[in-house]
Amino acid sequence: MAERQQSSDRLSTPGGRWQNVKLPRVTLTSDSFGQLAEWVARVMGTAKFLLYMTVFVIVWITLNVVGLYGARWDPYPFILLNLAFSTQASYAAPLILLAQNRQDARDRMTLDEDRRVAFQSRADMEFLAREIASLRMNVGELATRDYIRATVRNELKDLLAELARLDAAEHEQSGHDARTIAEG
Repeated sequence: MAERQQSSDRLSTPGGRWQNVKLPRVTLTSDSFGQLAEWVARVMGTAKFLLYMTVFVIVWITLNVVGLYGARWDPYPFILLNLAFSTQASYAAPLILLAQNRQDARDRMTLDEDRRVAFQSRADMEFLAREIASLRMNVGELATRDYIRATVRNELKDLLAELARLDAAEHEQSGHDARTIAEG
């Protein structure tokens, strides 16, 4: 009875002798597992894979129906073949979905980056458009070479005319002064 009590205590207490057992740890990063899932999705999604699977099934069925050399390990309902396909499908579907989710995440990141680049490009284009408009407005106010030449030419003509007038007035004044001195 005491042994039975000790046995039930052991069962109700977590751990027990299994607490010291070290299980091997598999370190599989999510990225490497995701890469494996993408590889499986790429392989299973090819015509080559379908062709190999078809040949495999035909050979399997032929060997089990004909029974060459007495080999009939999986008779007619082909339960072992069905089990293999069920196992393959149960692993393939989640792996393909994982690969698809990773591709969706990559597509989202690419789309976000494209949106950011498009936004930046649009801002840059708007800035450049404003700068070009500003330059166009300022170019209208700038003096061109022809305008400067014409203005300088006109001003020089005006200055020469003024100098000629002043020279004539001075000449006239000095002639008037000379007459005044001669008369006086």
